[in-house]
Amino acid sequence: MRIVLLSGGSGKRLWPLSNEVRSKQFLKLFKNKNNYESMVQRVYRQIESNLDAPVLIATSKSQVSSIKNQLGDKVSVCIEPTRRDTFPAIALACSFLKYEQNVSDDEYVCVCPVDPYVDDSYFKTIGKLETYAKKNNSNLVLMGINPSYPSDKYGYIIPKSQDEVSDVLEFKEKPTEEIAKTYIKQNAVWNAGVFCFKLKYLIDKSHELIKYKDYKDLFSKYSELTKISFDYAVVEKEKSIQVVRYSGSWKDVGSWDMMTNVMSDKNKGIVYTDDKCKDTNIINELEIPIVGLGLNNIIVVGSEDGILVSEKNSLQSLKSIVDKFDNEVRVAEKSWGTYQVIDVGTSSITIKACLKKGKHMSYHHHQNREETWNIISGKGEITVDGIKKEVIAGDVIQINSGCNHTIKAITDLEIIEVQVGKIDKLDKYKVEK
Repeated sequence: MRIVLLSGGSGKRLWPLSNEVRSKQFLKLFKNKNNYESMVQRVYRQIESNLDAPVLIATSKSQVSSIKNQLGDKVSVCIEPTRRDTFPAIALACSFLKYEQNVSDDEYVCVCPVDPYVDDSYFKTIGKLETYAKKNNSNLVLMGINPSYPSDKYGYIIPKSQDEVSDVLEFKEKPTEEIAKTYIKQNAVWNAGVFCFKLKYLIDKSHELIKYKDYKDLFSKYSELTKISFDYAVVEKEKSIQVVRYSGSWKDVGSWDMMTNVMSDKNKGIVYTDDKCKDTNIINELEIPIVGLGLNNIIVVGSEDGILVSEKNSLQSLKSIVDKFDNEVRVAEKSWGTYQVIDVGTSSITIKACLKKGKHMSYHHHQNREETWNIISGKGEITVDGIKKEVIAGDVIQINSGCNHTIKAITDLEIIEVQVGKIDKLDKYKVEK
């Protein structure tokens, strides 16, 4: 079996920690032993521990650096040129498996979201999807979550029986809470967005719905594809379909009120509270302290992208508020490490870049800007127009506009970079280093 993890999202519901390139699955708020890990690291680790299955991550270009940073360079990634919803993303990933990785048509593929908060029993159930698909010769086998309450946030699957695996009777859209109660009486399950099928099935289905030759051809046409979900395009039209009931722990942590229920520590970062604070969480990524006194049912989040202070029962308004302003990205992960924008002026920008040992930026240049690199700590090798030089803490390097340059970290390396020149919008100013 192959696992395809769908990694998407723009991250506005977990602002200010999440943004266009740093979605919720990359926030390191969970603990694995003594270290913090993100959702994608947690899920990837759980797959490796519970399933003997190679993983392919389907994602947008903006998230590749974060994935490589957190999971390493060896993880397989299928890059969507633009976001076209789940059916095009799954079709592209499956064509990548077939035409680029030469996976057999008879191999089973299980598609899962990258961001559920689950225990190991979830992945054992994923293993059952393949077993039932083979045993019952079903074209599609889905996972359904036993509902813990009549939610209006999820779609529902109505099974024909109460058995662990059942034929699907029908699908229901997100209902009102009252209607959800009637679905639950029919033994309905939440649609978890987990699908298992034989690779040939999806390749044939994608060729039926999209005219393309192979992966490269599909990639070139991707931006022209209709935005449509896998549920609408495939699942709800399939006759040979079953659902496997999952009764274990499952949480959708797409908002701060849900995230604070599962994150490892009540507070994170430089935080001080008094004993009068109740049901309050403070997450601080700034290098200055946040102090909370007498707070009740409050969430406080501070980062270079902004500061959030909210009653937990008011968080449903967050996305609509964030949509109103230009949310420029000041903190992001790159394949080589991290960068943080410290200051933006009318004709300058100051950045702190941290490179991991052995990593390097791409060889690049700026046409209209000069750079000064101040080596804060560590040792590296800088290359400017083909000339290499070793640098250590205390060194200052001037790079003129138009000069090709890069730097490699011999040890972990910290740099303060000051760019002077034409400054447009901050998101246009960033470079893929």
